[in-house]
Amino acid sequence: MRGIVLVLAVAAAFVIADTSRVQRDVRTKRFATAIVCETCHSNADDSGAMRDHQGRGIAPHDLWQSSMMANAARDPFFRAVVAAEAVAAGADSAAMEARCLHCHAPMASYEARVAGRTGLALAQLDNEDDDDDWDVAALARDGVSCTLCHQIQPGAKPDGEFTVGDDREIYGPFDQQFGLAMHRVTKYWPKQGKHMLKSEQCVSCHTSTMPGEVTFLEWENSTREETCQECHMPSGNRTRIARTSHGGDIASLIPRSPVGKHLFVGGNTLVPKILRDNMDALHVKAPRAAFDATIAAARTMLREKTARVSIEEARPGVEGIRIAVKVENLTGHKFPTGHPSRRAWLWVRVFDAKGKLVYESGRADAKGRLAQDGKDDALLPHFAESTAPSRIQIYEAVLKGSRIRSHGSRELVKDNRLLPAGWSPKHANAAATKPIGVGADEDFVAGSDSVVYIAPGLENLPFPYTVEVALLYQPISPRYLAELFAVDHPEVQRFQRMYEAAGNAPEVLARDKLVVIE
Repeated sequence: MRGIVLVLAVAAAFVIADTSRVQRDVRTKRFATAIVCETCHSNADDSGAMRDHQGRGIAPHDLWQSSMMANAARDPFFRAVVAAEAVAAGADSAAMEARCLHCHAPMASYEARVAGRTGLALAQLDNEDDDDDWDVAALARDGVSCTLCHQIQPGAKPDGEFTVGDDREIYGPFDQQFGLAMHRVTKYWPKQGKHMLKSEQCVSCHTSTMPGEVTFLEWENSTREETCQECHMPSGNRTRIARTSHGGDIASLIPRSPVGKHLFVGGNTLVPKILRDNMDALHVKAPRAAFDATIAAARTMLREKTARVSIEEARPGVEGIRIAVKVENLTGHKFPTGHPSRRAWLWVRVFDAKGKLVYESGRADAKGRLAQDGKDDALLPHFAESTAPSRIQIYEAVLKGSRIRSHGSRELVKDNRLLPAGWSPKHANAAATKPIGVGADEDFVAGSDSVVYIAPGLENLPFPYTVEVALLYQPISPRYLAELFAVDHPEVQRFQRMYEAAGNAPEVLARDKLVVIE
């Protein structure tokens, strides 16, 4: 986690200076865009507030602005998928869009629902024809923003069913200081809310009736003691949590501890890159350096906090070299987690004594495609044993009928994503989080999976030979995208152009190497 802090500290010193991308100050009865909070919760050169023990900036606004939370409504992949699903929904397309935007554009969506309207539509996110529409678009594009999360009351329910009060009380983990001063600037009253430190605070948008998207339930059915906040908002610093609106320190403000960093880093390296490279088209507000830091932090998390791979054995047998590989899940939920576009897989290679490659399974090409991608859309099953290079062990969730969720599809035909440690079939959440399509694989257990690869024809390979195994990962698989790009919709076409310019090389999560000498 130290690496994540280091790379994001680079971005913390930046403020939005490009006036062509200045965020719009929008305030409604309940919500405000993040620029209102930025006034006192961003770093300033002449303030020591919101800094770690080495003086690096950790201000909430500065770390949040390039996160997927901040850009939940700008995310062109999300918008393309919603558009494709709306096409499939036909007459129910408006309800489909509104439902998805309740979590991806929650402030504007919540205001619309309270006012008795159905909700938002994708088209409203870019509508700037007049002041009213501009305000709605600005509030919507602010994504999962400060005044949304910090106003959610205890007792939130799945599928975006959270409650925000009408009294403009804004929750934080600490007892309030200088409440009147905050109210004068923002018109919000700070109030201590210890529920802000609990994983239940995340339940409404990370537990869905959509198949596979039940991250909170996966965490509940694990032995992981670390909360969502402790992993994705690491704390440990003691610092003042605000500065003056003019940039100086509030001398009488007591330093607090522990102060969580609003990083919200996950496993997505592709979409932040697309956001960074298409700022104007996507109405992006964060500076380029902030996205560079977020991408680097995501890679650090992927390599240090997600999974471990090890070669337990590599010996000659009757059919070839027998390679036993173990993959361990280090997260508190399934891995890969969330939307069923993500996949991880094993790349296994054998080299002879001269370094010549004599066996390979799981190689991706320059576009991140595996050998079977695009070939009759063949779905590879889960393997307990791989007896041919084409039998690649891919950890993924796959929807019935289509990888793009056709309207009404709620069934997974494969879900062999790595279970979290401690997962139990007797838990109340077992039915919603159970593996699917793993058969009688006794080595697929809570926290890990073991798979045996047989490298055929190498039973007499001279010693020494070398076996290398890597666990690779993609936030969006090319096979998923092939179905998405078949949908005729401007949102899909826009994302396709951005995606093709960005590339989709897989991330390397973990490696192991074994030299067999006898």
